[in-house]
Amino acid sequence: MSHDDLIEPYTKLIRMANQIGTFMLSKPHQEGVDGTAEHINKFWEPRMRKQLFEVIDTGREGLLPIVIEASGKIRRPSAEITKEQAGAANEDVSG
Repeated sequence: MSHDDLIEPYTKLIRMANQIGTFMLSKPHQEGVDGTAEHINKFWEPRMRKQLFEVIDTGREGLLPIVIEASGKIRRPSAEITKEQAGAANEDVSG
């Protein structure tokens, strides 16, 4: 398996994390780090945070330094997500 094969499934997630980090770069450093973590904690479901930590745990490829620094403040999901939970998270709940 090539390096690109390992990163490809996470390309969109890496881009999203970097977009948050890029916005937060306009703030004082610590405020930006804290803001990046706060945004991900508030708005990313556990499955997304789990995938982010998979990227971080396997070399951090493609992530901005501010996102990597913020990862120490991002809640790591504690349990495996079942297929049922993942399916429920993808259901349209808008009514």
